[in-house]
Parts: sequence; C-alpha cells; structure tokens
Amino acid sequence: MIELVLTVCAAAHPVTCVDQRVLFQQDSSPRQCTMSAPPFIAQWGDRHREWFVQRWKCQYPKGEKEV
Repeated sequence: MIELVLTVCAAAHPVTCVDQRVLFQQDSSPRQCTMSAPPFIAQWGDRHREWFVQRWKCQYPKGEKEV
C-alpha cells in the first residue's frame, strides 16, 4: 500500500496547514504513485475548495517496512 500525504493550507488563512493522508494505490511503489498522483490531487482540490495543496509526497504508511 502507498500513502499520499498532502500538505494542505486553508484558503482563508494560508498559514494554517495540515497533513491529509490518503491511501492511494494498493499495488504501487512510491515512484509509480508520484507519476500517477497529479490528476488525483487536482480532483481532491476541486472537492475541497476551502483548502489548497501546498506540497505532496508518496510514502509507505507508517509502520510498514520499506522495500
């Protein structure tokens, strides 16, 4: 499993930022996630207009061993 970590900031108060963790793809590597994540991130932004994505990364969920 791969986790997509979005650092999002409030549109009304841009210094207020939080991490949103989303399970992205089950059979994927962080590299594959990085290549296929941008359209998903754009859709997330369209559904959450009160936030904007400041940065993002793909990683294995906490507690899972990296391969």
